[in-house]
Amino acid sequence: MASPTHSPGCLAAPPPPPPSYEQAVLALAQQRSLLRARDVVEEGIPSMVLSRMVRAGSLQRISHGIYAPNERDVSEHISLAEVCVRAPRAVVCLLSALRFHEIGTQEPYDVWIALPSSASSPRIHSPAVRIIRMSGDALTEGVIEHEIDGVRVPIFNPAKTVADCFKFRNKVGLDVSIEALRDGWAQQSFKSSDLRRFAKIDRVDNVMRPYVESLIA
Repeated sequence: MASPTHSPGCLAAPPPPPPSYEQAVLALAQQRSLLRARDVVEEGIPSMVLSRMVRAGSLQRISHGIYAPNERDVSEHISLAEVCVRAPRAVVCLLSALRFHEIGTQEPYDVWIALPSSASSPRIHSPAVRIIRMSGDALTEGVIEHEIDGVRVPIFNPAKTVADCFKFRNKVGLDVSIEALRDGWAQQSFKSSDLRRFAKIDRVDNVMRPYVESLIA
């Protein structure tokens, strides 16, 4: 019995070649915006590929262990995104939240984050991080998620941030707290009712009351 013959037009197309390591890294970076070296290793890609791509100009090193496609522009708040990529339970707070909301004149070098009291401290060397411990409503209330460079970044809203400054005035300074209150009020960043609510949550309503009353008198 004769073997069946196939015309050239009926031949199956050869399977596409598997993606290269570089293609796989770029695909991951597009999905996650900021790419951790750990993400690459977990996909079975040697970490040396990242260094090779940085040298070739197809990837940029944002900070230690954090990368992004070279054509991507990063915002002035990229450090907040970097920290939250590495510390998913963190909430940006205090001086970093003031800076994000453009309240006051603080230009913090460190990224200030709040973490649950029971959470272990993330090992982040760059950017520098200041950790504040919170629990209960003080950690969960007043949180708004913002997207920064494609990363979900939880940040306390302006009213909660001002209340936090008074709660942690021994860390940020009472003068900073008062400045934030006055500047935020002048910019209409919050209402007095919001300030009172978060002051009660933070248990600083007695501390804040005379300053708030002087604004709304």
